[in-house]
Amino acid sequence: MRSIAVINQKGGVGKTTSSVNLAAALARAGRKVCVMDLDPQAHASLHLGITAIDGEATMYELLCGDATIEQARQKINDNLFVVPSNLDLAAAEMELASEVGREMILSDKLAEDPEDFDYLILDCPPSLGVLTLNALVAVNEVFLPLQPHFLALHGLSKLLRTIEVVSRRMNSRLQLSGVVLCMYDSNTRLAAEVSTDIDQFFNVSKDAGKFFRNAKFFDTRIRRNIRLAEAPSFGQSIFDYSPDSNGAFDYQSLAEEVLSQELADSQMEESDRSAIFDNSNPARMAA
Repeated sequence: MRSIAVINQKGGVGKTTSSVNLAAALARAGRKVCVMDLDPQAHASLHLGITAIDGEATMYELLCGDATIEQARQKINDNLFVVPSNLDLAAAEMELASEVGREMILSDKLAEDPEDFDYLILDCPPSLGVLTLNALVAVNEVFLPLQPHFLALHGLSKLLRTIEVVSRRMNSRLQLSGVVLCMYDSNTRLAAEVSTDIDQFFNVSKDAGKFFRNAKFFDTRIRRNIRLAEAPSFGQSIFDYSPDSNGAFDYQSLAEEVLSQELADSQMEESDRSAIFDNSNPARMAA
């Protein structure tokens, strides 16, 4: 299972839009996907047509109560599921402040979940508090959505330091594996310049920390598209709301890139197994 936290402490960069529509695209490709909404604003839940009601388990009961992921999870379709959030989750930061091992709660809950998914996508709040920390400890990968303007780099170094600290101290599996540009306007020179700057930043910085050494700056650019802004108000992914729009095309393309990473990882593992076999075969070593 690939577990991915979609993170940016800056709001309004396309984080929830990317979480939901990437998940929907992967589900359409036949992968079994679960979205976990860690934002008290519950935008990912609303985007998928889910409004938590009294008596139903949500992310709040999962982190602050005795609910299991299985109890909180809701089905969208055969391949797509969501663990919803609501405003109650805003109290989690305070309620968990004195809890021992509070950053491990979500990781422990996931370890107890009997359901098998191909992809787990966590939509994180625009902050670096307890909720985001739980996500970083629980997953293996981070996807970073960015807007193509100069303020996109503001606070980026702080976010990368946070990921690095978690990777070094609490989750050695954690790595930044994807950077995606959202709300891209191909008609402006600024977008192209900032895209180049961000690409160069990651290329130059890769040797500085192993946690994003394998980061991919996705070729797909998520273009500005009014259909993407309209879809959440109908509780639908872009593929249900406007399947012929540029937004649907872009997220389909992004999903194909993510799936290509899956294939590359599989080939790398096969290569590693072959190398182990070759090194352990006396006849081959002699040859």
